[in-house]
Amino acid sequence: MEIKQQLTQEFNLRPDHAENILKLLDEGNTIPFIARYRKEMTGAIDDQVLRAFNDRYEYLKNLNKRKEEVSNAITDQGKMTDEIQAAIDGAQTMTEVEDIYRPYKQKKKTRASVAIEKGLQPLAEFILEQREDPVKEAEKYIDEEKGVLTAGDAINGARDIIAEIISDNAELRKKLRALFENHGEMQVKMVKDDGKGTYSMYADYAELLPEIKNHRILAINRGENEECLKAKIYFNPDIAKRVCTAKYVNPKGDPGCVKIIEEAADDGYDRLIEPSIEREVRAILTDRASEQAIKMFEVNLRPLLLQPPVKGKVTLGLDPGYRTGCKVAVVDETGKVLDTSVIYPVPPKNDIEGAKKIIKNLIAKHNVDIISIGNGTASKETEIFVADLLKELGDEKVSYAVVSEAGASVYSASKLAVEEFPDFDVTQRSAVSIARRLQDPLAELIKIDPKSIGVGQYQHDMDSKRLDSVLGGVLEDCVNSVGVDLNTASVSLLKYVAGLNAGIAKNIVTYREANGKFTARSELLKVSKLGPKAYEQCAGFLRIPDGKNIMDNTAVHPESYKKAEKLLQLFGYSAEDVKARKISDLPQKVKEFGERKAAEYCELDVATMNDVINELIKPGRDIRDSLPQRKLRKDILSIEDLAVGMEVDGTVRNVIDFGAFVDIGVHEDGLVHISEITDRYIRHPSEVLKVGQQVKAVIISLDKAKHRIGLSLKQVKKQAN
Repeated sequence: MEIKQQLTQEFNLRPDHAENILKLLDEGNTIPFIARYRKEMTGAIDDQVLRAFNDRYEYLKNLNKRKEEVSNAITDQGKMTDEIQAAIDGAQTMTEVEDIYRPYKQKKKTRASVAIEKGLQPLAEFILEQREDPVKEAEKYIDEEKGVLTAGDAINGARDIIAEIISDNAELRKKLRALFENHGEMQVKMVKDDGKGTYSMYADYAELLPEIKNHRILAINRGENEECLKAKIYFNPDIAKRVCTAKYVNPKGDPGCVKIIEEAADDGYDRLIEPSIEREVRAILTDRASEQAIKMFEVNLRPLLLQPPVKGKVTLGLDPGYRTGCKVAVVDETGKVLDTSVIYPVPPKNDIEGAKKIIKNLIAKHNVDIISIGNGTASKETEIFVADLLKELGDEKVSYAVVSEAGASVYSASKLAVEEFPDFDVTQRSAVSIARRLQDPLAELIKIDPKSIGVGQYQHDMDSKRLDSVLGGVLEDCVNSVGVDLNTASVSLLKYVAGLNAGIAKNIVTYREANGKFTARSELLKVSKLGPKAYEQCAGFLRIPDGKNIMDNTAVHPESYKKAEKLLQLFGYSAEDVKARKISDLPQKVKEFGERKAAEYCELDVATMNDVINELIKPGRDIRDSLPQRKLRKDILSIEDLAVGMEVDGTVRNVIDFGAFVDIGVHEDGLVHISEITDRYIRHPSEVLKVGQQVKAVIISLDKAKHRIGLSLKQVKKQAN
């Protein structure tokens, strides 16, 4: 089946849409551009499906390339047959292709290759035919010079060759792999305790492979890497050997030949097949678990990056710490640093009064609206200090929020942070980052390696190339869905805009610094190395809030400006009306006029026309503003204030395979197990929950000594009833 047809079926697309997507990708168009500006060609397929389509397309292209390489290699050896070619053509995975190629691959020295060098290949083939007594035939191969001293030596060599032939059989390997996957058992023993009880549940553990959860596979792998666990996959060898034997033995064949083949099958399984198949199945399980973990990271990262910004607020950031104190940074509404300081409100100094004086002065001096507290070391004590301080102020204007400081230290020590704040130390940069994370999470978190953001599971164990590819796609999708202010965006943000890279992003900033603010998107064409193709891809995602043309502050692409103007004129509107936001009734007028008729008049397809209308109604809109806003606090809870049965408000911090961690306003996050999320059956917590979501929960278990809080979401409704 050709690639286009296969993708059409797998993604349930119209053939013309699949063909268009392939053409657009092959022409070098970016995923965000295709998803946003080529809807009529793709059937309005969204960016996440497009990425999955593109990943599958790349895999199939690589698969076809490998098939061609294997076919050529076998043909060059003069061993190609119609049957082998058909098997290659029909292979659906790389593993199947490699299985077919296995017998023809150049091998290192093996027992079979030694026997072949001794001229015993014909004897092996004779035995496989199972027609006559093998001992009599074996006597013909006695050759002292070749080291074949007896008929028994010849049979032993032929047996080694047969064992390798059985091991290399692609059809047999596929069958055994399926048996392992469907009926094998993961068996784990603890060989060393890490002292923390991390792997205690795996001390003596066994589970059937079809039932084992992905996160357990990753935990077992990590335990093996840390030399705490020893794991193996067990499948009944008697059954496996019978499968191997049945493939080659003729029940009516010569008993002597049959016995040798059975011995070869047993030896081939123990020595060659079983270790190899186990490695392959472990790799399959790991790949599957890793893909799920990466998917989970992707699912968590997207809502984290798209958290609503707290706009127009002077923010005081606090990076808590014990011995070195709590670092303070005040930033204005745009994120510009106004002031820095250090306070010591927590042990060992406990200078609470001195700390209050400094913070009160900073609040008064800079008209601080909100305080952002990092959730790391000493966060709990710092939050108590802030809550008490705000009570003293009695000013309803100032509130606070606790933000995740995951990755803040990584950013603070990075080359990027040094370039941004060369005169600050690491801790001061961290305080600035914590303040800005509240103001604009996307713009700040984009500076950090996604693996350090702290919303995944086992992300540091993943294949870094694959993880970076997926997370890079998430960053790109988020940045382009929000849009970027061309005159304020950092290089870190600009490099994720469709069609741009780090080099062109730097050139944009350099041009801006040399020539002042951009006043029109078309000026981008003056930027070094930003040619027509890059301009086509990036222009619609870059905003100029106070530009000459109001459409430069929308997601309307420059290629559609004249068509958009034609649409406005059709219904009696002008650019000034768009600026003044006086066109709210445009959708109704278009509907009355007829959508298709209006689209044809202004030479747009209906999907693009509706996108244009939505953008013109609210120029400069931020899609994050429509999301539930972050809850700001005035006071604090302690774990000592909690009790089983209490209902609490919370924010989802991380969604994992077996549940979700929820911030309920105490230092420790509570865990909602998947069974306590909802009454209906769900396959995964992400079907119901996402990072940043506001929830109500009931405390169902509490271990204050171990700081563990068990929560239920489904019991909230039951309590209400």
